[in-house]
Amino acid sequence: MPQFEFSTFLPQMVWLAIFFAVLYFGVVRLTLPKVGRVIEAREDQVSGDLSVAQGAKAESDRMAADYDAGVATAQDAARAKVTEARTAATVAIEAKLKQSSEAIAQKSAKAQADLDAARSSALAQVESVAADAAADIVERLTGKRPVDTVAATATRSVLG
Repeated sequence: MPQFEFSTFLPQMVWLAIFFAVLYFGVVRLTLPKVGRVIEAREDQVSGDLSVAQGAKAESDRMAADYDAGVATAQDAARAKVTEARTAATVAIEAKLKQSSEAIAQKSAKAQADLDAARSSALAQVESVAADAAADIVERLTGKRPVDTVAATATRSVLG
């Protein structure tokens, strides 16, 4: 084997060292800095993306909090409107009940007045009929008819 020949061993070692140095310095000096820059750029991009993602998450959290606050505000406003509508409906119903009560009271007073008038008219007619009947009875018993005003006065005092 030629590698183990001592006459060519020293020149092979020199050429090995030269090629090793060329390859080493070629790879280390030329390629590794480029790889290092690529890795650093990648790290910078990843850290930038992470900071952008954190900012987006913070923004979405803020928007969610704003949304929740808006929903709560809308619910409070809706509750206030419902309460206001209930109050307005209650006031309107009470006003209509008051009007209805007043109308019923007026109708009741008118009906009572009509009833009193009818009662008075009926009593007057009963007195008139009773006075005529009393005058007829007195005429049959005594043969003389009393004066109508006397019969009416006597009947009124008895009925009265």
